[in-house]
Amino acid sequence: MSTALISIICEDRPGLIAAVTGLLFDLEINLADTTFAVLGGGAEFTLVAKLPERLTLGELERELAGLPQLKDGKLTVTPFSYRESHVESARITHRIEITGDDSPGLIARLSEAFGAFGANIVRLNSESVPGASGAGFRLRMAIWVPDDKAAACLATVANTAGQMNLKCQWQAAG
Repeated sequence: MSTALISIICEDRPGLIAAVTGLLFDLEINLADTTFAVLGGGAEFTLVAKLPERLTLGELERELAGLPQLKDGKLTVTPFSYRESHVESARITHRIEITGDDSPGLIARLSEAFGAFGANIVRLNSESVPGASGAGFRLRMAIWVPDDKAAACLATVANTAGQMNLKCQWQAAG
């Protein structure tokens, strides 16, 4: 059994996830980690897939390329040679949401705050939203941080956000 990384970037359309996952099910492909996001008018869909022995990466790519929902999109199917299961630092311990007015460098400054604590960003989503000055910003992160460093790490992130006139909220993952 081989493992593939399927990456799709295309126009966001209703039924996109159902079409892709339905085809994969029909091909007897078992899914591992999967992410989907709407990006402006587009969509990004990434899947780790365990293929049955009879199916090659090329055959899978041809099958997916035939879906009308992927018309004019970018599709890649490549071998996935990384570990399929998560290590401890990929387990989500806290969720953070930071909001405020947008400015260049926000994600860089905020993510730098994790390094000294050995924390790991497991998931990150940022989006432009209406704000008081017109350009608003919402950043959501799911992180892993060692238990003994969590309080200091979260305080540092909140202080960094505060220095940038951003609101920061966090909660322990449950």
